[in-house]
Amino acid sequence: MNRIYFTLIILCFISLNLKAQEIKVINFKEFEMLTQQNNDTTYIFNLWATWCQPCVAELPNFVKLDSVYSSKKVKVVFISMDFKKDLDTRLKPFIANHKIKQDVYLLSEPDANSWIDKADKLWSGGIPASLIVNNRLKIRKFYEKEFTFAELEEIINQIIK
Repeated sequence: MNRIYFTLIILCFISLNLKAQEIKVINFKEFEMLTQQNNDTTYIFNLWATWCQPCVAELPNFVKLDSVYSSKKVKVVFISMDFKKDLDTRLKPFIANHKIKQDVYLLSEPDANSWIDKADKLWSGGIPASLIVNNRLKIRKFYEKEFTFAELEEIINQIIK
């Protein structure tokens, strides 16, 4: 009996550690609220998708940036542009396989034309794209491009100097 009890405890412990990261499905209004946090943290919102090759190529740069600058109030947040129907079959396995620990949201807004220009007036809607925000410092920068780590680091160092 003790062996069974011990085995159950071990299995529970393992399952807690293997718990998949939660990915919250949000609409554009909720995305806007994320970008309007009034604190001294600099947020980098990376808009990407699993089917976008340049997006996938730059993901490690954002993960590294989040790790290197975590003590300097810099936070990377991934905003997936994948289709909601692919959440369980594509996005969650991708996040797990790439061991992404940062916050991940799935932006589910069917009419992109109604909100793209609200994210940034010059945004064509292409990805990868990134929004860098520090509301205390009144900083809001939008980029529609693929980033290297050095480019990200240069932008962040200008903000947190």
